[in-house]
Amino acid sequence: MVRLRVRIHGLPEDGKTVAPFFVAKEIRMPVDTKTVTGRRVLRFESLDDILSELASLEGKQLKTLGNWSAGQILAHVAVPMNAAIDGMKFAVPWYIRTFARLFKKKILSGTAPPGFKLPKAAEAELIPGPTSVEEGLAAVRKAINRLKTESHREPSHFLGPLTVEEWNQLNCRHCELHLSFIVPE
Repeated sequence: MVRLRVRIHGLPEDGKTVAPFFVAKEIRMPVDTKTVTGRRVLRFESLDDILSELASLEGKQLKTLGNWSAGQILAHVAVPMNAAIDGMKFAVPWYIRTFARLFKKKILSGTAPPGFKLPKAAEAELIPGPTSVEEGLAAVRKAINRLKTESHREPSHFLGPLTVEEWNQLNCRHCELHLSFIVPE
């Protein structure tokens, strides 16, 4: 979020005081994540690479460049990791599924673009509420442990059936995108 401090100049309601009257108010405006600069460039080839990145973030002061806190970002990336095993409740429109499946190899090997707007139905399941960094780190580590120890996989909501390795690559691409918005200070 962008924080603006707004000063409203005027006189008090009684109209007797001549000195300017100041009101300071903080306004939070959503950041267009498509245009954010300063993101880190990350590339993960395995779940262990993600765990190494988490270890490098732990205990540091973290700044975020988008609309979510570091804890929310971390909790968010854990959701599709768990969904690989448990599935998700929301449905993806057929035209998105068709388009995504045509580009499956590119999606699994390329770089995910920032700024994707989630459908309203998905927001409730995918966007976490306030979350501490510690809670977020624990959620991702727990989800990765599940991915490493459980063999069952549900079909992806937009790519269809995936192998264990394809799911891992999809989670790597997702983590590259979102963790790039977390900058250690």
